[in-house]
Amino acid sequence: MAAHRVTPSRRTLADVRAKSEPAADPERLTTHSRTVGDTVEQIRERIGSPGVLADVSGFWRWVRDAGLLHDAGKVAEGFQEQLVKNGERWGERHEVLSLAYVDLLATAAGWSEQDRLMIATLVATHHRALFRDGTGGKQSLTEQYNAHTLWEEAFTRRQRQGHEQIQVPKSLHRELLAWFSGVLGIDPPPAGNRTLAECAKSVLSQIVDVWKRPVSPERGLIAVLAQGALTLADHAGSAHVTLHTHLPLPHNYLARLPQPYPHQLQAAATDGHLILIAPTGSGKTEGGLAWADRQITSMPGCPRLIWTLPYRASIDAAARRLATDLDPLPGEERADIGILHGTVAQTLLTQAVDDECPPAAPPEHRPGDAAGSATPTKAMARQARARANAMRLFTQRIRVATPHQLLRGALAGPARSSVLLEQANCAFVLDELHAYDPDTFGRLCASMRLWERLGSRIAVLSATLAPPMVDLIRDTLAPGSVTLHRAPPGTSPDRHRLVLDETPLTDPESIKKLRSWLNEGYSVLAVTNTVATAQHLFSQLAPHVQATRRGEDDALLLHSRFKNRDRATIEQRLLRRHRERRKGDPTHRGGLVVSTQALEVSLQLDFDRGAVEAAPVESVAQRAGRVNRRGLHPEGPVAFHVHRATSPRPYEPQAVDAAWMALTTLTSRGADTLSEQDIDQLLALAYDTDWGRSWAQRALMARDNFTDHFLTFTEPFHDRTEFAHRLDSELDTTEILHQDDINEFQQLHQGRGGDPLLAAGLLIPVRQGQMYALQAVNLGMFDRSLGLFITTAPYSSTKGLQLPSSHSARPQAPETIL
Repeated sequence: MAAHRVTPSRRTLADVRAKSEPAADPERLTTHSRTVGDTVEQIRERIGSPGVLADVSGFWRWVRDAGLLHDAGKVAEGFQEQLVKNGERWGERHEVLSLAYVDLLATAAGWSEQDRLMIATLVATHHRALFRDGTGGKQSLTEQYNAHTLWEEAFTRRQRQGHEQIQVPKSLHRELLAWFSGVLGIDPPPAGNRTLAECAKSVLSQIVDVWKRPVSPERGLIAVLAQGALTLADHAGSAHVTLHTHLPLPHNYLARLPQPYPHQLQAAATDGHLILIAPTGSGKTEGGLAWADRQITSMPGCPRLIWTLPYRASIDAAARRLATDLDPLPGEERADIGILHGTVAQTLLTQAVDDECPPAAPPEHRPGDAAGSATPTKAMARQARARANAMRLFTQRIRVATPHQLLRGALAGPARSSVLLEQANCAFVLDELHAYDPDTFGRLCASMRLWERLGSRIAVLSATLAPPMVDLIRDTLAPGSVTLHRAPPGTSPDRHRLVLDETPLTDPESIKKLRSWLNEGYSVLAVTNTVATAQHLFSQLAPHVQATRRGEDDALLLHSRFKNRDRATIEQRLLRRHRERRKGDPTHRGGLVVSTQALEVSLQLDFDRGAVEAAPVESVAQRAGRVNRRGLHPEGPVAFHVHRATSPRPYEPQAVDAAWMALTTLTSRGADTLSEQDIDQLLALAYDTDWGRSWAQRALMARDNFTDHFLTFTEPFHDRTEFAHRLDSELDTTEILHQDDINEFQQLHQGRGGDPLLAAGLLIPVRQGQMYALQAVNLGMFDRSLGLFITTAPYSSTKGLQLPSSHSARPQAPETIL
């Protein structure tokens, strides 16, 4: 089909194609329709009918029949012509013409009015929204098809290049209708007097009339989930991807551990939601896996395990750890663990539903013109690659993500409703949940409530979960459904000699102390609150280390503003150089690491000495957890200094003040260690303040606002692009590309032999405010062709991206980059 034309009057059903690829023999419409229908069954087996779906008996029948009919309109001659190389754009929506076949088959198939409505709605909305209230996003169906539409010209016959183009010849129509009837197991419907255009117009008018007004939240949620099921089936079917059934997490996982801790045994015996509080280094991850093993065994279908972490900089390390520790498929070396990368994942999902029916090009921009946009065949080839890569985000049964990508599922629509559907019937493990600001914590609680409605189960793991956090989680989920387990006292030995120091960490006296530890041969961890401070401190200390030691990894810097690929390399070097201490290791292991919050989760590191800037209690405790991690240092408790920060940024001043008050109160009572019980006291002291009470109130408000504004789907088929902009603004996160990497990024992201998920390795996480600051000083601009901000700011694989010093002095948000 891509290489030759078929005369329209001679076209048979075997000649009708759904795709422009593969070029040698493009996929037939009948093959694609049957494939999507079969893929719906895979998804049904995976998801089942949990939560709100349990009482919707027709749900999977709607999705299956919509999957069969969703591309029926591609039979149109205008669509077939644009599949030919350099073919002319049709300019109409194939999914609108597909509605005619829903109408013709409804009675013979025995569909109720509700069945017909839902099948038609899913067919109509698998690429475009029905309505658009603002100016953002793509043209909606009702903007293109309305009282001004010339329906017969659009879908029956039109004049095209001097001849009459009949969209669907009668013989071809009868052949397609008979084929659909055969698949549905019904007799073909009798011929009628209405044209396909009249049928399509009637059905579209009916579904528009139903969905133009708000519906109940329950009905809206079910509609969005059904849309997600169809788009997921369409993507998977188009990419010819089979959803994994293998679960890398073995049954009876806890039996693998030689001597489980009591809290791990408790987690493994828990049914339903879990809060697990245990010290760093005491096996929280293994406890979470043991809990997930028990849940998945008792859940219907093929549940997935979704493991979330607060920092984008930590998910790669966590995925590598799971890939190494869990069970691969037979013949494979490592378990296949999915990673949901924010920016690239969103781009792939958006491209996957891009137009197969782009608007007709104006005469001056006909295909082949340099000034024109991509031809339909090129656009469809790009979409096919995007679908194949997007499906890699959904195939695995274990995935690691930050909450950002999961929260974007709340935006629904053709590009994101599949993300929401995939949150049904899952076991969620929210690792290090303490690390979020109150607004994000509240949004996550709102998401937990939705996940519960979708039949999913939730475990929260943390070494430092303050009482207000526990209370809000319990208030969010069903009464009595949350089990709390704490590691018993003494699970972890005293590991630190706590020293409070009023001198800033960057003060010459503090640097002198760090150098003395280094000179004595200790491995030293220094953690600052901002990237700029970390870069400055590293420049002060690294030359001293490099002059006295010869190892390539003896001085390392880690923060969030590295390219993802460079940061992954640094993490690997860190894990080799500063692995957890074992019995018999030397007292002095040497080496320097300067880091920010990026080191606080996931990485299993161990140092002889630690010095950190004052921060909220949770951050101080997490930083301490990387020093004498398991208490195996030959000297016993080791020095851990907390320095008074010269500025509270990037945290709220009241949060840092509350933590410092708690630390000074603890030491005034004679404490000189930082035990598990000490950390509990610090949390209680810090949150029993005006700031702590304000934190709890803000988190509660954020939960309820996010539920009301984002997770209530009373207008399920309205374009939500403006919601996306609002969510991005509230989460304050993005990724940018350095100018030097443009060519490699284009090849990886768009090249035929490329890999968009590898392209993500070139992106640099920053806050939106930092991106705008770079633009303000002419160190970057947005590239619309790439959909990315391009920067020319200084960058090195050793120090990362360096922002202008004027911006570095401004208040910044914590590195909880979602």
